[in-house]
Amino acid sequence: MRLFAALFPDDGAVQELERAVRPLRREDERDTQGVQGVRWTPVAGWHLTLAFYGEVPDELVPELRQRLAAVAAGATALTLRLAGGGRFGDRALWAGVDGDTESLTALATAARDTGTALGLLPDERPGYVPHLTVALARRGARTALAPYAERLDAFAGRPWAAGELVLVRSETGPDGSRYSTEASWPLGGGAGG
Repeated sequence: MRLFAALFPDDGAVQELERAVRPLRREDERDTQGVQGVRWTPVAGWHLTLAFYGEVPDELVPELRQRLAAVAAGATALTLRLAGGGRFGDRALWAGVDGDTESLTALATAARDTGTALGLLPDERPGYVPHLTVALARRGARTALAPYAERLDAFAGRPWAAGELVLVRSETGPDGSRYSTEASWPLGGGAGG
């Protein structure tokens, strides 16, 4: 199964970002010459990816769960805030993250190290950039994401508490990816599944 580790912002943070992104989506819908190749990610699935494991063999899933439970137990709840905007070239448009970003990066590193130890991720990987993807370029489409990133740059949401590490199952279909929770654990220990 296709899996990744993530944090999900609370509903209030999602609603704030959705209000900031809504005008960009409307502009894109009216644009006849500009972006044309943007696929806006579904609001219901907005998350902060910590580690993307890809296709995980069924026999490794129990050990991945066990190791991520230990990662979560060793972490603490984080206070985060969605703020600013950016892009990865003209491939992805994202909202940035402020707050306990050092602890967030440490959590992402631990989640990625878990994947490396299980042979799911390579040893060498780029540094972690805390972000929430709001749009992706369609394959082969003309894109220009810089103006959208500039408009998101002024966005500053309210702080929210991230207290749960989630192992997410991703299933791709004609309408994009659908996410479901494979397992979750509270940061700092406690009950989880």
